[in-house]
Amino acid sequence: MANALVSIQIMPKTNNNEDVIPYVDRAIEVIANSGVKYFVSPLETTMEGQLDHLLDIIKQMNTAMIEMGSPNVLSQIKVYYNPAGASMDKLTEKYR
Repeated sequence: MANALVSIQIMPKTNNNEDVIPYVDRAIEVIANSGVKYFVSPLETTMEGQLDHLLDIIKQMNTAMIEMGSPNVLSQIKVYYNPAGASMDKLTEKYR
């Protein structure tokens, strides 16, 4: 059972003011390849899983940005942690 939700907005710096969309696409690819449940929204992506694993994914995302040529990366994250269980569906069910 998942114990955390982590939302991330990743903002890689580009060398020559290039479009950041390919970088963001790569960051989302890292999440998709991780196997965790996730939801992409216009300003951030939310992941559901074990907190340690989600934080490792964030590290991988930042590393991927540097590997693509970004000199630095700003990542804004929000963490919801509940050892008894955390679920995107449960937290948003009343809005559907």
